[in-house]
Amino acid sequence: MITSAQLQEKYERLHLLLNERQRRLWAGAEALALGRGGVSRVADATGLSRMTVRAGVRELQRRETNPEQSLEPGRVRQPGGGRPPLSATDPTLLRDLERLVDPLTRGDPQSPLRWTCKSTAKLAAELQARGHAVSPRKVAQLLHDLGYGLQAPRKTREGTRHPDRDAQFRYLNDQTEAFQARGQPVVSVDTKKKELVGDFQPSGREWQPAYEPELVRVHDFPDPALGKAIPYGVYDVTHDVGWVSVGTDHDTAAFAVESLRHWWQAMGKATYPRATELLVVADGGGSNGSRNRLWKWALQQFADETGLRVSVCHFPPGTSKWNKIEHRMFCHITANWRGRLLVSLEVIVSLIGSTTTATGLTIQAELDTNPYPTGIKVTEEAYAAINLQRAEFHGNWNYTIAPTD
Repeated sequence: MITSAQLQEKYERLHLLLNERQRRLWAGAEALALGRGGVSRVADATGLSRMTVRAGVRELQRRETNPEQSLEPGRVRQPGGGRPPLSATDPTLLRDLERLVDPLTRGDPQSPLRWTCKSTAKLAAELQARGHAVSPRKVAQLLHDLGYGLQAPRKTREGTRHPDRDAQFRYLNDQTEAFQARGQPVVSVDTKKKELVGDFQPSGREWQPAYEPELVRVHDFPDPALGKAIPYGVYDVTHDVGWVSVGTDHDTAAFAVESLRHWWQAMGKATYPRATELLVVADGGGSNGSRNRLWKWALQQFADETGLRVSVCHFPPGTSKWNKIEHRMFCHITANWRGRLLVSLEVIVSLIGSTTTATGLTIQAELDTNPYPTGIKVTEEAYAAINLQRAEFHGNWNYTIAPTD
């Protein structure tokens, strides 16, 4: 007996060569040959509806018993079959639908659906209120015919484009390659999105026994007893390894540099025993921003402690998503804990530390419960004492902090 796979293979070879009637008759012939259950088997294997297969069976049987009732040569269906489309009987339907779907460019900007979910049910209800006899399913079909589809917004707009953006990218790339050629470390740093600690609704899903989802809180109000987690990452661009300090207080420049210090003590020093300099690639804002005086002052303390010449290259405004730590480390951490409840800081540290990839990424994580108060000011005298050497190209973005003698 022919298998479903063989049926599917036969149909895929033939269906583009057959018209509607020929496909229907072929499906009916196969169903008759299979006997009991043949209609279902043919429908499942080909994707045709059972109604279509049954119509083919009836037409073949009618041809055998009453040949005079067969379709005329060249016809696909019986004459007079089917009703005209709604767009033909209701000429204003498509116009009104497009006005509802896209009120900014077609029709009245005061559309009642402008600020509401444009579901097919709501669109159908509004069209019915305007005198159109249409169902939600028909609305979906009409939208498809008009070239619409369900779309999610895509992050592509980066804001105002700085005239030296591309030049800064080239400078940053040249610096990275130069440091790597000298065997010196290059790290990408940034703060990951803060996470509420507790049994809150996570993003994503994971495998659970059927109909036994984990129960979580209805509202995402922070739990004062558990607080929040602030992961600050340091990613070694050359060796594809990372470090994450999970803070509990504030995302300040002091916390950022302390995370860099912990990376150097736990990983960097052993990986680069002969290092004399370090390149840090960072965003232009936040705790490691190019205008953050505390960031530079704390880096001076780090340089004095380690003896490293610390060079910093900042990304231009509005381009933080180009930072390698975003798409080489943070995205994998997010994927690793999707659907998991971040019920404690220990769980968060464990999930970060267990993140790996097929390309060899490994991450070490550590909890940092030290206080990092906000509002700390760097005096003019302290800032002037920083051994800061600005680059000739955009010294506000590119600079080196050398150890003081």
